[in-house]
Amino acid sequence: MYVWARLARMAATTGRRGPYRFGDESRLAFRCLPSDIDRNIHLNNARYMMLADVGRIDIFLRSGFFRLCRERGWAPMMGGLQTAYVREIRLWKRFEVVTTIETWEGSEMIGRHRFLLEDGRTAALVLTTVGVYDSKGRRFMPIAEVFATLGHHDAPRPPDETEAAFLASHRRLRASAKSLEPVP
Repeated sequence: MYVWARLARMAATTGRRGPYRFGDESRLAFRCLPSDIDRNIHLNNARYMMLADVGRIDIFLRSGFFRLCRERGWAPMMGGLQTAYVREIRLWKRFEVVTTIETWEGSEMIGRHRFLLEDGRTAALVLTTVGVYDSKGRRFMPIAEVFATLGHHDAPRPPDETEAAFLASHRRLRASAKSLEPVP
């Protein structure tokens, strides 16, 4: 079951959080509910990914990106992700998902989702790569072009060591997946 109620609550409160400015973070508060847990009575791994989606969608809505996608026939698409679980989020415990756009390279944007416990410690860290597909032009958009359309013209910072390793690993895994496809 997806997190529809949480997604609806986030969408209904975007105005209260104000417009997203590049370099800001999305901070969304949650509580670990019975529908979120696995047999170990803590937030299950699939729920982390769904809540990371909610953080990403918050940025997309507040930045005007979704409106732009609708107008131009663009679609954001996940490329991949990597997760490190550090501490568990137990049933009924409050936590925050802090989502940021870290940097971009070509047609790949790197997002970071930190799951924070009430005491500020990290429960999990998720790195994602996202692309923007132009269905009319049948291509992935350069992220700098997408950001420029949104009024953001700053150059990206170089990926840090962790981000560079993530991108390299993602690209190798993607190439491996494609090599498994039957040859026509």
